[in-house]
Amino acid sequence: EVQLVESGGGLVQAGGSLRLSCAASGFTFDDYVIGWFRQAPGKEREGVSCISSPDGSNGGTYYADSVKGRFTISSDNAKNTVYLQMNSLKPEDTAVYYCAADKDPLAVCGYSDYNSIGSWGQGTQVTVSS
Repeated sequence: EVQLVESGGGLVQAGGSLRLSCAASGFTFDDYVIGWFRQAPGKEREGVSCISSPDGSNGGTYYADSVKGRFTISSDNAKNTVYLQMNSLKPEDTAVYYCAADKDPLAVCGYSDYNSIGSWGQGTQVTVSS
């Protein structure tokens, strides 16, 4: 059974940093694309970042324009964990952040319908105060 468990959310002031973690189990880590999505109250879920071939051998990454230069995605294949380092946080980054995994890079990286993604974590709340 595929399991994704997020952690690391919290309350931070604007300009601060947080690191989210997504611990994965129940599947071959290297075969999947892992991504982060977020959903703010009253808004559609949106793709934030993704990483392909998490073993790092072919590690392509993607970032939404709104987070480029501020967020960094990385993976530790020894721990089956993907991280999202979030720097220079803004109030508009406030949302529930979800980890997602699928073999379809288009869906996980935000290029196609995210409803097709097979596995999601439970979400972790990030709140950025002004």
